[in-house]
Amino acid sequence: MTRWFGLFAWVILMAAASSADAAGPQVGQPAPDFSLPGSDGKTYRLSDLRGKVVVLAWYPKAFTGG
Repeated sequence: MTRWFGLFAWVILMAAASSADAAGPQVGQPAPDFSLPGSDGKTYRLSDLRGKVVVLAWYPKAFTGG
């Protein structure tokens, strides 16, 4: 019974992942607009930077105790 439940859960997760991928951005298409806070305290919106090179640097454990 546990083995079938694990298989069922895996199939559901794979189906959810593939449907999420299909709805996401596609290669060659413009990125969806979003906004993020900068390290300077300002909020930056992708649409405001159109035509410029944008590099996102993400450090998941920066400034944390982990």
